[in-house]
Formats: sequence, C-alpha cells, structure tokens
Amino acid sequence: MSECLPAVVIEPASAAQATVIWLHGLGADGHDFEPIVPMLGVLPNLAVRFVLPHAPSLPVTVNNGAVMPAWYDILRFGEEREYNHAQLLQSVHAVHSLIEQELALGIPSHKIVLAGFSQGGAVCYHAALSFHGRLAGVLGLSTYFPSAEQVSVHPQQHGLQVMICHGTYDPIVPISMGRTSRRALEDKGLHPEFRTYVMAHEVCAEEINDIGSFINRSLS
Repeated sequence: MSECLPAVVIEPASAAQATVIWLHGLGADGHDFEPIVPMLGVLPNLAVRFVLPHAPSLPVTVNNGAVMPAWYDILRFGEEREYNHAQLLQSVHAVHSLIEQELALGIPSHKIVLAGFSQGGAVCYHAALSFHGRLAGVLGLSTYFPSAEQVSVHPQQHGLQVMICHGTYDPIVPISMGRTSRRALEDKGLHPEFRTYVMAHEVCAEEINDIGSFINRSLS
C-alpha cells in the first residue's frame, strides 16, 4: 500500500482551515460518498476540505477471492469476524500519512475529523485512537472495531469526540457489532454518542444531517 493514497479531494470555497478524511466501505471507492458532501450542511465559515481516499484492490476471501477495493481482507463473516490484521495496520498507516499530509498543508490535527463506513470505519477507529496529535473527532458509520484489543488510546486522544451511526436492520454488520464497538470505546475511557436509524447497511437522510451536525460541532 502506498504512503499516500489517491483520493477525491473536495475543496471549500475559501482556503481550507479543517479537513474530513472519509473512508469508504468494501468494494466501493472514494467517489462513493462524494455526492453526500454537499448535503451535510457543513458551515461555510469552517472551510472544510474533504479527502475521500481510494482503497487498494485486494483479493477478498469471503467474496471467493475476487479482487476489489478493500482496506483489508476478510477471512470469515460473523460477529467474531476474522480479518487480515497486518493489512488493517497498513491501512491505518496510510490514513496517518493522509493526516500528516494535511498537517503539511497547514491544517492542525485538532481540525481533522476521521470518518469511515463499514471497513473504512474499522480502520478509522484504530487510526484515530493511535494517532499522536489531538484529532477533532471520529465517525463510525455502520461499522465495527475488530482491532479494539490491539490498540491503546494515545494520551492525545483522551476525551476524543466519537459518534457511532448504525442501521437497526443492517444484515452485513449487525447492530450488535456496533454496540460492541461502543462498549470497547467506553472501556478505553471514551464516551461515544450512539445513534440508530431504521435502515440496512446504508446511509439515510436523518443520518446525513447528524453527520453534518457532528462535523460542525467538532470543528467549531
């Protein structure tokens, strides 16, 4: 995996003062959430840059080895999901590189939010908790936290703002996995906000509004 992932970049109308790095789910790419950005209602004065990286293409075991955009290989489905931990760590490193790139562009770490859907959210949890500079927040969307036992909260992330959004009818990542993530984060001393929606493995209008509100709060 390259040090600097290719990405869709959406610049604000004025010079960027904050950044949201948003990871897509398995089989998608950085364009997946591009249409949602204008719908978030992000305050113009926050001047937020959106960075939507593309995952590399990998063979995915649970999909019969088909090659597709993936942050890591999934070996077995189920609530105790088996996955390639080394590949997840590679993705975490790639996200840290994206954060460092934003720092080099003049965006302070406390003005950076990480967001991720499904697989992307799993990477974002690990990446956010382990990063060395204070972040503004992390959004976990229809996701889970498979590496919870392998990551410690960096002292800079104590009190990190976290919001979890999950569909009550999600057949891919059951809501029980979202609740397990919440407990894992609470066990690490964080206080995640947990929101549920009557939907499957997707996003909905109410959730989009909540995501926008979280971004506005975190970056204000």
